[in-house]
Amino acid sequence: MKKVIIIGAAGRDFHNFNTYYRNNPAYNVVAFTAAQIPDIADRKYPASLAGELYPQGIPIYAQDELEALIPKLGAEECVFSYSDISYYDVMALSAKVNAAGADFVLLGYKNTMIKSTKPVIAVGAVRTGCGKSQTSRRIVELLMEHGLKVIAIRHPMPYGDLEAQKVQRFATIDDLAKHQCTIEEMEEYEPHIARGNVIYAGVDYEAILRAAENDPAGCDVILWDGGNNDFPFYKPDLMVTVVDPHRPGHELSYYPGEVTLRISDVVVINKIDSANFEDIQTVRANINKVNPGATVIEAASTITVEDPALIKGNRVLVVEDGPTLTHGEMKIGAGIVAARRFGAAELVDPRATAIGKLAETFEIYPNIGSLLPAMGYGEEQMADLAATIDNTDCDAVVIATPIDLNRVIKISKPNTKVDYALQEIGQPNLEEVIGEFVSAF
Repeated sequence: MKKVIIIGAAGRDFHNFNTYYRNNPAYNVVAFTAAQIPDIADRKYPASLAGELYPQGIPIYAQDELEALIPKLGAEECVFSYSDISYYDVMALSAKVNAAGADFVLLGYKNTMIKSTKPVIAVGAVRTGCGKSQTSRRIVELLMEHGLKVIAIRHPMPYGDLEAQKVQRFATIDDLAKHQCTIEEMEEYEPHIARGNVIYAGVDYEAILRAAENDPAGCDVILWDGGNNDFPFYKPDLMVTVVDPHRPGHELSYYPGEVTLRISDVVVINKIDSANFEDIQTVRANINKVNPGATVIEAASTITVEDPALIKGNRVLVVEDGPTLTHGEMKIGAGIVAARRFGAAELVDPRATAIGKLAETFEIYPNIGSLLPAMGYGEEQMADLAATIDNTDCDAVVIATPIDLNRVIKISKPNTKVDYALQEIGQPNLEEVIGEFVSAF
């Protein structure tokens, strides 16, 4: 049995194991390593999920220990299994693995995609923060207009008890508390629930798919709502990828975003309302270079503000989606755009008053700038987020997270919510694409 370490971030790594290595007598997975997400190492992938070859489960270590683990555990292969990482960083990690004596492996989609009994539409992106979620919501709305029952399945975010999170079903807001969701999880699940859809997530994506196909609410179509810039876990009948002209060139320089772009049927160039014309043209040229047959749709990320009067002339603290700012490397989000559009006097920098886990986040990602990432991977981070907002001297808080942040942390300062939605510009558009998809089935 070849000894393997799977390099991951509590998502693609578990899926690669479940679909390719579990019950495979040719391999012995001796460890997982964890990166990107705080506090997910020092756990075990439980025996109940790992299968009969792993009666003790599989230990999870921090990625920083990888070079020492390879000789210690006798690993012959290291399988890279997480997303939204630059090609430079992928190959730098490969060099460390090779120098430690192991092969460096990237699994393709044919070995990891699961076939559904239902039609599948998959939504992915070339980077975190391109606008997958708003694109997914738009597609769900169009499918519902055709009278179809849609079950959404979200890319995994299993940061808690892995055994308990094997299959998670979210149909009501109360289900978010039932499954002890983090802010990051709520940001992805709550918008679907609010629109009356059922959404699944968890750890074992074959079991999740079979449960979704037989959901008691009914299921006509599966909508894969991707995470980061990963390619789908399920074989899509229609693949939609979102690109971002605020980060031109990233569509060809981040893994596995370029894979997602190359396998797409439809590419959505989002945020054209706030991007430079030259950057839009760069992205369009890169799409044509690697996937000239794709249908290209242009779209705006339209912004609405609950109470614009709280912004105009005021010193505001902007709170944005956490992962978009951290490993997504975005410098601005919907909150910054809204603050500028509605006449904020100043964007208050929270770095001097950030505490605990939020202060650590700014140290790890020093280029975030004068805005606050809504980090909430656990209770400690959520408490630090609330305290940082409380400590920051500002007139108002502009909240640009996909959820109602007031529901999960106490914000004592005046605040207003920013919402954003996908709006296609001209033709082709998603209405035409979904109409053709429905007709085909």
